[in-house]
Amino acid sequence: MPTDISRRSFINNSASAMLAVSSSALLGAAASAQSVGPLPAALSASDETFWSKVADQYLVASDITNLENGYYGVMTKAIMAEYQRNIELLNLHSSHYLRRSYDASGLAEVRAQIAKVAGVLPEEIAITRGATEALQNLITNYRLLKSGDVVMYSDLDYDSMQYAMNYLKERRGAEVVAINMPEPATRQGVLDAYAAAFAANPKTRLLLLTHISHRTGFVMPIAEIATMAKAKNIDVIVDAAHSWGQMDFNIPDLKVDFAGFNLHKWMGAPLGVGFLYIRKERLADIERAFADGDWEASDIRSRVHSGTTNTANVMTVPAALAAHTGLGAANKQARLRYLRDYWVSRVRNFKGIEILTPDSPGSYGAITSFRLTGKVSKADNLAVANELREKYKIFTVRRGGVAAGNCVRVSAALFTKPADLDRLVAALKTMTAS
Repeated sequence: MPTDISRRSFINNSASAMLAVSSSALLGAAASAQSVGPLPAALSASDETFWSKVADQYLVASDITNLENGYYGVMTKAIMAEYQRNIELLNLHSSHYLRRSYDASGLAEVRAQIAKVAGVLPEEIAITRGATEALQNLITNYRLLKSGDVVMYSDLDYDSMQYAMNYLKERRGAEVVAINMPEPATRQGVLDAYAAAFAANPKTRLLLLTHISHRTGFVMPIAEIATMAKAKNIDVIVDAAHSWGQMDFNIPDLKVDFAGFNLHKWMGAPLGVGFLYIRKERLADIERAFADGDWEASDIRSRVHSGTTNTANVMTVPAALAAHTGLGAANKQARLRYLRDYWVSRVRNFKGIEILTPDSPGSYGAITSFRLTGKVSKADNLAVANELREKYKIFTVRRGGVAAGNCVRVSAALFTKPADLDRLVAALKTMTAS
């Protein structure tokens, strides 16, 4: 076990070191990690020789085919080893390390690295325990609402965020408007739905948008909706829990001032870490969390107060960022979309199945939901997910909250192989034939 705190400090894995991980070690932050080899000159999303090496970097159970990878992202073996080392470091040096090294400069290094990958300033982000905590702080502490102002969300938004928006009626006297997205969703149909909702609710002041819906996998045209909203003096808070690490974008691409992110979903950090974003010029429009006094009001870190949390997971974020940047956001996005297309293209024309997520470019990522025709209840879709699990050893999840009815969500991951999806296709073929 290491005894030299400076040698073992994760600060030695700083931005200059961690973000310079070569492509020959793209999925490893630890020196002992297995290498997948250099990136091919023209990497293809269908290059199974390369992607099988990527899949081998993950340790996953073989007793079931896991196609429910939207809950959280499995760490690579190298990141998991780094996490274990950080746990050991903390247990060995405890408060001496936290107070003298981590608090002094270590956490600042992590923030700087997140900001670099996200394309924003370090002073525009604050680390949280996940996107839910980030978004709850942004929504409930938004200062510009007056009694009678309208706050708006849709059926595709996440439950916890809907609750936070509803809370604004109690806390701020806001009127809450919930709208339903068209089904099947299309980019133009969604834009038209929001344009109509804005016209029908001229007092709208705050809008919640979800970049990738956890219910259906639909990718909202965030920048276009945000531009429409800004023209009507409507602020937008974006739930990017599923998109960062799954899609190739930087925060400024969204054209919004407020957003919440996960690091433990598609970025592959340990569970329980995320961050909130507030554009520097808009910081004053979000109140401090519980009148926080640890940080100046001019410091974004006063906008979240989590108390004592898991520190080893935050210390491991640089390893996850290194793996992400080494592989490349565009390559990850392409592979995840390829895997999604692989099964959807084979089942879309099955009689008796409805695919809720469109095939149009930019409207989907790794996640797609389906329902069997006429099966719209919670019980119906629990039964479908149960049959897939018990009879075919395929793990999926029921999703509710969609206005047109419940569905079953399928989420591939980088360790998913075409053979895994062949099993899903075969199962759905049998289930729809009966």
